[in-house]
Amino acid sequence: MSHDFITYWRDRISFLDVHYHVSPDTFIRRHNVITAGEIYKNLGGAVVLKNHLGDSVSMAETARLCGLPVMGSVVLNQVAGGPTWRSVEESLCKRQAEHSGRMIIHLPTVTAVQNKNKVDRTLANDYCAKARSQGVSISDENGALHKDVIEILHLARDNPVVISSGHTSRAETLTLIEMAERIGVPRLMLNQPANPMTGLSAQDLVNLSGTDWLFIEQTALTYLLGWQTWEDYSRVLSEVPNVVYSSDLGQTSQIDLPEWYDQSLKWFEEMNLSEARRNAIWLDNPLKMLSP
Repeated sequence: MSHDFITYWRDRISFLDVHYHVSPDTFIRRHNVITAGEIYKNLGGAVVLKNHLGDSVSMAETARLCGLPVMGSVVLNQVAGGPTWRSVEESLCKRQAEHSGRMIIHLPTVTAVQNKNKVDRTLANDYCAKARSQGVSISDENGALHKDVIEILHLARDNPVVISSGHTSRAETLTLIEMAERIGVPRLMLNQPANPMTGLSAQDLVNLSGTDWLFIEQTALTYLLGWQTWEDYSRVLSEVPNVVYSSDLGQTSQIDLPEWYDQSLKWFEEMNLSEARRNAIWLDNPLKMLSP
């Protein structure tokens, strides 16, 4: 773990949101990278972008040149080449700003696994509609992980990356955790595991926790959409180890960043979270996860 990375960001920010969407993306978003970066800077935070069309590193690098606290990631959807290491390499080449930490590699978010509910959002154009229809799975019909996915897990051991589970089913998620442990993946983040596709409860996550390499993302959007009860939401943020609290916002139909920031503080107050716990889920754990 790099103390330089952690110290650099801890001296500059009070929270780190590892999941926010800006335009251009598959859907119309509320902000572009510059306006979003300015809002995070004004709020005293930093952000890791996520883009369903693939790479958000290029946008993030531009924002960093403008002095904004923005980092990028890559989503391995079919439109971006699918879950292959070649797509990852391209994004790693673009990460040139200092103190960028580990890059999050999101396994596919356009998959055969479907949400029970739909987020209110508008496709950016007709090409995005086609891209949205190109689902790809990380496993075969027998539940075994595809060879390319296993290769990514192996290469993650020797490169500054975090593997994110993407939009996987419950069975795929558990298989991924088992394989990551067997291979020795240094960082694995379960991507919003309370969502209907994955369906892991707070108790499930407590049962899975206990290893320092496994991180649990809890998004505000999962609760805002009604996919999670208040009891489950608050228990995850209060009790589950290695939780990383994020927004998963950027949709024009959802609250804007300043409102999310204020609402988060109100939620933390209602949950009776200590200052140490708030800092852990909103700053310390994200920094620990991204630290090289």
